[in-house]
Amino acid sequence: MAEVPPPTCLPWFANINRYWDARRARFVAKILPGEYYVTTQGEMIGTVLGSCVSACVRDPSSGIGGMNHFMLPARAGGKVELLSDAFRYGNFAMEHLINDVMKLSGTRSNLEFKLFGGGNVVKGMSSVGARNVEFVRKYLEMESFRITSEDLGGNYPRKILYDPKSGKVMMRKIQTLHNDTLVQREESYRDQISNAPVSGEVDLF
Repeated sequence: MAEVPPPTCLPWFANINRYWDARRARFVAKILPGEYYVTTQGEMIGTVLGSCVSACVRDPSSGIGGMNHFMLPARAGGKVELLSDAFRYGNFAMEHLINDVMKLSGTRSNLEFKLFGGGNVVKGMSSVGARNVEFVRKYLEMESFRITSEDLGGNYPRKILYDPKSGKVMMRKIQTLHNDTLVQREESYRDQISNAPVSGEVDLF
């Protein structure tokens, strides 16, 4: 049997790994820390979260939606202030995702959000998950977006599979890490963003 080709993705997501999930008969876009993905083709989006947070967003009227995977830089410290580098970095992570969905499906007031992650799972990073949770809740409250469900905090990683077409999220709590890939990936990502300049501003339209 010939391999099923993936559906056409938006050009700026060409680097995102997508695979065929035979069990669900769907393509899945697998995103890593610092990435996001928006689909118009009925694909699912998956990731594994430790201290990072993912926001799942969709327009229920069109079934178009996406998901991000981000962490705030560590250098700001303490609470997440509105004018801090961390808050501006979080804005950048959220607004790229939201703007793409709005460009493709239109109505801001239709958007619904589901939030996951922010666990205390990486040694020496006990406050990181909590700061990510604080940011994403504060951001959506400020922008008057509605949160329809969430699973945040705790002491465990999560595996997430999101279907923007239906809005369904499948989540599995990972009680035991069998290797340190997730921890290494998040530590590397934390170092990368903490030592990089904050990206330019992005405004919601």
